[in-house]
Amino acid sequence: MSVRDDIKTVLISEEQIRTRSEELGKQITEDYAREGKAPYAVALLRGSVPFLADIIKYIDLDIQYDFMDVTSYAGTRTTGDIKILKDLDTSVVGKDILLVEDIVDSGFTIEAVKKLLFRKEAASVKVVTLLDKPSRRKVDVTPEYVGFEIEDLFVVGYGMDYNQHYRCLPYIAVLKDEIYE
Repeated sequence: MSVRDDIKTVLISEEQIRTRSEELGKQITEDYAREGKAPYAVALLRGSVPFLADIIKYIDLDIQYDFMDVTSYAGTRTTGDIKILKDLDTSVVGKDILLVEDIVDSGFTIEAVKKLLFRKEAASVKVVTLLDKPSRRKVDVTPEYVGFEIEDLFVVGYGMDYNQHYRCLPYIAVLKDEIYE
């Protein structure tokens, strides 16, 4: 049985993701180049890895990147309890951070990570997210760069998971209801 058999709906296709990643990469390039800067990308594991891999191809600047592993989910629900499982390997003092996220919904994770990066003396922190769910926002955070705004749906694919499954899908999808039962 294929994981694709568990899909109810493909919400955003592989081609749409590729096209939007290119547009975002060009915009990020223009914005940082205008300021004479190059971003230091910090990707949040594991979900943002495919998005990071795509978007950096389209940022025409000498960027570096690092990873943090941060979680706030159990199953399909955010716990609101942010846990840092892996911190950065390098110092961000004085760096202009481009925080790469797969999805922003409640905003708790982004808010916590931004505060942490500023405590580590980052010069600036901007957020690029593939997906944004503003209807779920619990804290006042607004990503500077958004791939797609979506409704309040639990989605998988392109790095996003349901209990660590379905990350390998090359698109964003909604699972069949019976998968959650």
